[in-house]
Amino acid sequence: MRFRAIQSILACAAFAGLGFAATAWAAATVNRYGGPVYGEAPALTVTASLVAAGGGAAHFSLAKALTSMIGPELTGKEVAKLQAQYGKKAVTEWLNSFDFAVKDGLRVAISKGIALPPPTLSGKKLAETLVQAGIAGDHTFWIGLVFDKALSHDIHIQVMDDVDRNSAYGNAVDYRLHQISNQAFYDLAHALGHDDVRLASVH
Repeated sequence: MRFRAIQSILACAAFAGLGFAATAWAAATVNRYGGPVYGEAPALTVTASLVAAGGGAAHFSLAKALTSMIGPELTGKEVAKLQAQYGKKAVTEWLNSFDFAVKDGLRVAISKGIALPPPTLSGKKLAETLVQAGIAGDHTFWIGLVFDKALSHDIHIQVMDDVDRNSAYGNAVDYRLHQISNQAFYDLAHALGHDDVRLASVH
């Protein structure tokens, strides 16, 4: 729970002294691992397109989705770059936990009666759309914003809790899921020519 506690302390400190309940305000507007909360209707067509690119709901693979979007050469270079930056073990945990999060999110969505529409995006267009989905008002990319938009903020929270409770992962891996995703999609944004996108503080 260490990372969640740090995040809560930072959020409260950032909004202290504003004359109202800073903790409640921060909890409602800042995601657990940083970035703004999205509370509008989810972008289900984009979600469906990502799931399709990754091999479908039952066999989703982030590595396969990235390869589908940007090709094997760029995907291989990015994975190698992330391994040099974070270590092979952390990158393997990132890929596995991302796959789990997608599958778990879809499971929760089905239990709530949410059905995905047919996918309409693929390749570079899907990559561009995912990058844009995570860009906050200050041009910083936050993967939490993407997760909020994928199915809903509430489902994002539930999936994070499921990752935390899963004996194969836990809170530290949940943090790295967001940390490495922020770096990877920042790298993707710049590879796509979006040089104005800023790197999140959690990276």
